[in-house]
Amino acid sequence: MPHDLRNVLWASPARLFVVLFVVVDLAGAALLMLPVAHAEGSGLTPVEAVFTSTTALAVCGLSVIGIGSELTVFGQVVVAVLIQAGGIGIMTLASVLGVVVIHRFGLRLQLGVQAETRSLQVGDVRGIVMRVVRASLVCEALLAAVLVPRMWLGHGIPLGEALYSGLFHAISAFNNAGLSLYDASLTRFSGDALILLPVALATILGGLGFPVLLELRRHLASPRAWNLHTKLTVSTSLPLFAAGIVAITVLEWSNPATLGPLSTSAKLVDGAFHGVMPRSGGFNTLDVGGMDQSTLLVTVMLMFVGNGSAGTAGGIKVATLAVIFLIVWSEIRGHPNVHVFGRRLSPGVIREALSLLFLSMTVVVASTVALLVATPFQLDQVLFEVVSASGVVGLSTGITGDLPEPAQLLLVVLMLAGRIGPITFASALALREHTRRYDLPESRPIIG
Repeated sequence: MPHDLRNVLWASPARLFVVLFVVVDLAGAALLMLPVAHAEGSGLTPVEAVFTSTTALAVCGLSVIGIGSELTVFGQVVVAVLIQAGGIGIMTLASVLGVVVIHRFGLRLQLGVQAETRSLQVGDVRGIVMRVVRASLVCEALLAAVLVPRMWLGHGIPLGEALYSGLFHAISAFNNAGLSLYDASLTRFSGDALILLPVALATILGGLGFPVLLELRRHLASPRAWNLHTKLTVSTSLPLFAAGIVAITVLEWSNPATLGPLSTSAKLVDGAFHGVMPRSGGFNTLDVGGMDQSTLLVTVMLMFVGNGSAGTAGGIKVATLAVIFLIVWSEIRGHPNVHVFGRRLSPGVIREALSLLFLSMTVVVASTVALLVATPFQLDQVLFEVVSASGVVGLSTGITGDLPEPAQLLLVVLMLAGRIGPITFASALALREHTRRYDLPESRPIIG
């Protein structure tokens, strides 16, 4: 690599991450196009290979091929490695970028941030990476240990296949990828609480984010000792999970295309599972395309929000939603500053949250309009697909494989933007912030 180019990349961690992400993505696509990666007679087109590599690396879950039916074991291992790299790599990068940002501050602010987060030690990059990797591997191993015997003994899957399937789905679940070896996702396990609930729990843990997991490990029994980010994430996530579970279960309870034909216990299990999956999980046990319009709207809103920061989930993140709510609440109460949990939010955080919300909504609207023009599908189907891709969720009403190639390439761009956009955007804002030597006279336009 030329010296000047190397300096340009290292000068911007966000730019370096984008370049590395694209390089790994293209390498994965090249491996998936090898004859050894796909079953005989089912070769992948370049667009299918790029789409599959991107959906795995971006831990999204949308798919234009059958992972289990059209790929060989080699191809499936490539997908699993991409998922693992995307999940661990994203969390690691988010943590490392946090350290980079801290290093740009003065010593006093560095110490303040360390005391507040209790999770990132300045200069301890190797320690951060090892803790992220350890947490990921331990969670995946525990989930696989639950799934394998249940698949083997409860569903009659041969032991070797159960070992392979359990490990693959454990990796996919914790990393919020939503990709399955089964063409119908986890439909064959509908109503099985011993499989679906552990998968849902792993999805939640992976989506909360590494800083929150580390904080919970340190102070699980002492919520008052949690840092502000953990308090915001947990206090916002719990109501959203509860609302999603209740809303989807109630709205689909009598729908003959989804929960209607199931027993009461199966309805409760599948309803709870689908209440969690829109937060970036991506698995399904029900026909999403058969859901009621009201359920699809609730799912779209949950997918747009996503889960925690510095984790495997997508969306605008729950902390962003919490900050937006606090801004509105403070404005309603006439408070000039935004306060929460005994702290005052900085103007920089408020600007970042509002900017991220506006940009995310703009991307969703523009992409939805583009797909409506380019495809014959209805607004609800297209909007659902766009939010699922940009929020790297992976749920679909069933139109992904029927989209023309230009539309699939647009989804590839959305998945890339959904995975790397919020991180690069937030880090770029933090690194570029500077104090002006002068300011202009204040004025107020008419609002509302």
